[in-house]
Amino acid sequence: MTTIADLLARRPDRAQELLAGGASLPADDRFAQLTRALWSQGLVLDIPAGVHLSKPIILRWAAGAADHALVTRTLIALGDGAQASILEDLVASDATGPGPAQSFLAGTLEVTLGRDARLEIASIQALPATTVAIQHRNAVIGEGATLHWALAQLGSTLVRSRVDNRLEGDRSSVEQVEIVFGGEDQLFDLTSYTHHVGRDTTGNLLSKGALLDRARSFMKGMIVIERSAIGTDSFLGEFGMNLSKATRSVAIPSLEIDQPDCRRAMHASSVGPIDEAQLFYLESRGIPPDEARKFIVLGFLEPVVARVPLADVQDRLRGLLEDKWDAGIGVGAIAAA
Repeated sequence: MTTIADLLARRPDRAQELLAGGASLPADDRFAQLTRALWSQGLVLDIPAGVHLSKPIILRWAAGAADHALVTRTLIALGDGAQASILEDLVASDATGPGPAQSFLAGTLEVTLGRDARLEIASIQALPATTVAIQHRNAVIGEGATLHWALAQLGSTLVRSRVDNRLEGDRSSVEQVEIVFGGEDQLFDLTSYTHHVGRDTTGNLLSKGALLDRARSFMKGMIVIERSAIGTDSFLGEFGMNLSKATRSVAIPSLEIDQPDCRRAMHASSVGPIDEAQLFYLESRGIPPDEARKFIVLGFLEPVVARVPLADVQDRLRGLLEDKWDAGIGVGAIAAA
């Protein structure tokens, strides 16, 4: 693992190969191209064929001081048969102040997987409320390779996140789970694209969000099955829970199918408040209303947490969700709403 600048100095041919690699950002996305043009901090993780990393790699990005911007670019390449796990942390820094001035954190993460490679990436975004975050993640997945994303969107005042998965190789697969837990005036704009190109590819995407106060979330997903993608198995699910009358959750899953010979191509979505029948049932068993609401909300999010690939990250995420609820996103605010 090294910086892009260091790799350019030591192995310029390899650096140029990775910089011009297959995980290109969408040309029609202005924010992606802006981030690509302005990046100032760059990392490279280049794992040779056949190498299996036994411990996860931790990438930590800290929001800068008020009125400052940090724009990053991360390149990840796994050779044939390589395996790795990565934890990406987006957190506050000591320079992040409590005042009204905002900081800006933007980054691209570009993944290329060789034949039969396996990569797990868990990302926790817990930035302060004074931060605007723009995140782009792109992956090109080779023959028989597997990619598992797990994304948690908890902090920041405005989040724009886009994930593009391109299943180029035959028998390649991607699993992506995303969780959103927001309150106050947070805005989450989340987009996922899964492009099936190879034969017998598999995609499984699940997003769940719970919002309070005046928070808003827009979950947009697209499954594209190209003519060459015979035998595709793909699912996209987007589900939201509104915990106050002022919140707004929008879920828009879509399909674009150019190959009728699929094993499965389906999507599902729903948005709604806490189920009053569930609440009544718990209260009838002697559970106080405050605790009952907490159980229902955290239970709604648990299927996503349980699919995070790293057990330690699962436990940490459960703690963060509970802490955020107890800190004020929970019952008192629901009662006020």
